[in-house]
Amino acid sequence: MQIRIALPSKGRISEPAVKLLGKAGIGVKDTANRRLFSETYDEEISVMFTRAADIPEFVADGAADLGMTGLDLIEENSASVEILEDLNFGSAKLVLAVPEDSGTNTISDIEDGAVVATEFPNLTKRYFKNKGIEAKIVELSGSTEIAPFIGVADIITDLTSTGTTLKMNHLKIIDTILESSIKLIANKKSYKVNNDKIEAIRTGIKGVLDAEGKKLVMMNVNKKFLDDVKKAMPGLTGPTVSNVLSDNDVVAVHAVVDEKEVFNLVNHLKKIGARDILVVPIERII
Repeated sequence: MQIRIALPSKGRISEPAVKLLGKAGIGVKDTANRRLFSETYDEEISVMFTRAADIPEFVADGAADLGMTGLDLIEENSASVEILEDLNFGSAKLVLAVPEDSGTNTISDIEDGAVVATEFPNLTKRYFKNKGIEAKIVELSGSTEIAPFIGVADIITDLTSTGTTLKMNHLKIIDTILESSIKLIANKKSYKVNNDKIEAIRTGIKGVLDAEGKKLVMMNVNKKFLDDVKKAMPGLTGPTVSNVLSDNDVVAVHAVVDEKEVFNLVNHLKKIGARDILVVPIERII
């Protein structure tokens, strides 16, 4: 049985999702001419391109076995899906915002009857219900930030990554409703029936995520310096040491390290006595 993965057809998370599949060794064959259904380099896996907002429902209903979409959209649709992995991109917050000159500074300042404009009516309704506030929800399909200035609403809820757009539109954030990022999700039935294949896909993707920001550092070291090198190397499970056949006094050492540590580490290793140091990119860690 073929596994179908739903990916966003456009928007800020589309290209990262396609690239992630490629790095995982699956890859979409024809990215230049993106169609509704596309083949991958694994004949048992296909990709369906669709709106990010529709992916939670498509996966929940079984139109797709897997999908990549935002937690905000999963929660907005109350989609009954398995969340398999946080994909480490597309971070954003659904926030409550009001005009900068508003006297409203916290949620406690909001009274019953407040009008709230949003693209996320279900999340917004649940939020105000949990706060014990009776608010009128106005659903908009875009340009939510303009609503308070044209008399449509007193307050808005909006998805933001940095808050810059809200500030540019003279809005201030008074609360956060939800912190979101892109998730790998699965249809619950398919996850049970096709568990082996889905777990293989998950493992490939997780391997790429685990390799992000990591480098493989390799070197030759005289045995008399080995203890000092071991102490310096911050590998995931300690460095790996192997003999160099051409020289009995030298061993090869390698370890996976954080990219941000490489500069100082390499200079420190040279001072200890390491030589022939190589720093190698890592595609996946399985």
